Amino acid sequence: MENAVMINELTKRFGNHVAVDKISFAVKPGEIFGFLGPNGSGKSTTIRMLCGILTPSSGAGQVLGFDIYSQAEQIKQNIGYMSQKFSLYEELTVLENLKFYAGVYGLDRLQQKKRISQVIELASLDGREGFQARMLSGGWKQRLALGCALLHRPQLLFLDEPTAGVDPVSRRIFWEIIRYLSNSGITVFVTTHYMDEAELCDTTGFIHNGMLAAYGTPEKLKKEFGYKTLEDVFISFVGNQELNKVKELFEREILFP
Repeated sequence: MENAVMINELTKRFGNHVAVDKISFAVKPGEIFGFLGPNGSGKSTTIRMLCGILTPSSGAGQVLGFDIYSQAEQIKQNIGYMSQKFSLYEELTVLENLKFYAGVYGLDRLQQKKRISQVIELASLDGREGFQARMLSGGWKQRLALGCALLHRPQLLFLDEPTAGVDPVSRRIFWEIIRYLSNSGITVFVTTHYMDEAELCDTTGFIHNGMLAAYGTPEKLKKEFGYKTLEDVFISFVGNQELNKVKELFEREILFP
């Protein structure tokens, strides 16, 4: 398989609003792809189309060799997906959540026991199996959500802002897990607002106002746009106008004269 994800002029409209506007890019098997952009730029909409949750308005795409229009169910069976917000069952314990999702994925009893044990060890959840999900901190909830998404050993993992709101230690651990998964051959498609995390990706794509503004390795993009950090590249796409407006207001002493 040459590419884990391949899309060409993918578009999604909601009425007159174009949420994703003819974007094209590819993600290689086993790489970490960082999909970057401000809130409302089209990141989550793109992911939902790739996961077979939303039907595109136009364009073409394949995920793990499956067509995003006609083979959505096959895509769902072979990917893992972790949304922005914690989506597991708050009243169930860590172990009960893992058992529930193992059943959803159709794992037999022997597979369930083995893979739940592996996930608990990978996410360092041992000792917390009996905790209700609602009792966990944000970082631990995210580890549990990641564990549930990995139970069926997906070839491709979609992570939509997985470290939003978690502490620096949990973020670092989460990215150690992501790098381990990538080294194990799992393709990771991740969105993040943290540019230090984006620097850890093999390839990145910037989306703004539904359009792909840039695509390439972090080093390539920094060199291409003449900045030392991806944060500066990001701001050059989406923030300069707002920053300049605020500076102008201060210069004119409109704000806090």
